[in-house]
Amino acid sequence: MSSSIAAPGSSPLPEAGPLSLCAREPHVPAERLVAEMVPPPRFDSVRFATYIPDPNQPSQTEAVRVLEGFAAGLGGAHASGAGRRGLFGFGRAKAPKTPAGPRGVYLDGGYGVGKTHLLASLWHATPADPSRKAFGTFVELTNLVGALGFQQTVRTLSEHRLLCIDEFELDDPGDTVLVSTLLGKLVEAGVALAATSNTLPGKLGEGRFAAADFLREIQGLSAHFRTLRIDGEDYRHRGLPEAPAPFSDEDVTKTAFATEGASLDDFGRLLEHLAKVHPSRYGALTDGVRAVCLTGVKPVPDQSTALRLVVLADRLYDREVPVLASGLPFDRLFSEEMLNGGYRKKYFRAISRLTALARDAKGLVGA
Repeated sequence: MSSSIAAPGSSPLPEAGPLSLCAREPHVPAERLVAEMVPPPRFDSVRFATYIPDPNQPSQTEAVRVLEGFAAGLGGAHASGAGRRGLFGFGRAKAPKTPAGPRGVYLDGGYGVGKTHLLASLWHATPADPSRKAFGTFVELTNLVGALGFQQTVRTLSEHRLLCIDEFELDDPGDTVLVSTLLGKLVEAGVALAATSNTLPGKLGEGRFAAADFLREIQGLSAHFRTLRIDGEDYRHRGLPEAPAPFSDEDVTKTAFATEGASLDDFGRLLEHLAKVHPSRYGALTDGVRAVCLTGVKPVPDQSTALRLVVLADRLYDREVPVLASGLPFDRLFSEEMLNGGYRKKYFRAISRLTALARDAKGLVGA
């Protein structure tokens, strides 16, 4: 039991100290990896009815109309005609030839036009049990393949009616070929597909969308997708929001001890720990954590470490976990070389999301 005594006039400190992410090495069963492929908490309650189209952008209204029809069309039996036979589809009869016509939709547009809102709404509107439809980012899908293996992933997802892929990455040729091959197998099994991707930060504001890139990268699958162009103001073309000023080590530590369910870790040690945990387990790493407190934030030393941090930032953002930190502000995490390189979209997204979570955390200090 803690012997800490709260100062007069302050909130009592929790009996136990803060959690440590570095002390966690979660082992996630395959069933959970698949079961967690649902819209994140941030998009739990979104629906087509809560998407407010810009009256000056008729393509937004048209996208809602088309997606509502697409969801309704998925209400029948699985396109393969096969029933679900266990989590990994063992014993399933061979799927017949893929039905004619598009079995996928691609939401084409820049940042800030509500593509993820629409994609999650499609998932919610599809008349199928949650266990028969999957929602995840491109990175989560590649992590699933890494955790289960390619053939097991095919068997698992082939029994689904719908697979939604948010933020399809166009900057990693190896992973793109992997996912394209996976999607080909799923289309053959009769799984409907929906995807989004974002324009690279360096091309924002040019009036350019990513449809041509997407259709080229998925190669032979392009005929299975109907492209929905969603126009709208690209509010992020003005650049990244300025990151809030970091707090002191003392403030971060005090807040961690005073906040129920908070974790407290040295940033450098956490980066080292992430190398020991498969990225598919980063969600489980944050189970039960209500705030992440980090001391000594410093520049990320290399690209492998940076990419792991991107995945952690995505999981924290999906779960709306505030992040309180000391050291450098989050907009100085990545070097200029990284921000100008092939993975720049991921790094910009991580900065944007960590900055938003840092703003959320400001109210914890002194609470």
